[in-house]
Amino acid sequence: MASGTFIIDLPNPQATHRLGKRLGCHCPAGTVILLSGDLGSGKTSLVQGIGSGLGIVDPISSPTFTLINEYFEGRIPLYHIDLYRLDPTEAHSLNLEVYWDDWETTPGIVAIEWSERLLEKPPDAIAIHLTDGKNGGRQAILKTQTDWQIKLLEKATSHALLVDEV
Repeated sequence: MASGTFIIDLPNPQATHRLGKRLGCHCPAGTVILLSGDLGSGKTSLVQGIGSGLGIVDPISSPTFTLINEYFEGRIPLYHIDLYRLDPTEAHSLNLEVYWDDWETTPGIVAIEWSERLLEKPPDAIAIHLTDGKNGGRQAILKTQTDWQIKLLEKATSHALLVDEV
């Protein structure tokens, strides 16, 4: 199994949205994206871009109070989950694995904000950490574990710096 890390400079919120849009255009159904980063680091902006890349026209907002928003009008569904207000035990009690294991719902892309609150991470998820970058911008650090994800991220992030993990 391969592993790789992509580091992308995002000089402004539009660049964060564009990265999300490219992911939305390239990710297949069944993709799970684990988002982490400080409050205001661009997690929701990235998910809004994913929705745009999927062709979703409804406004996408953070499901901080509803926990899960589902969007079905795009190329494939988008399941947007926000665990900000939960501790890991509460997050675990939601049985979120139905979104990536059982597929009782229609398969789609699952984007989880504050994913560090998950006790058990979904297998083969793409992890994206958003952090402060250069000159007041942001930086996205994307980590993958499979060959197909590396190929997917190479397409979606053609200007990325690939750093091999040791």
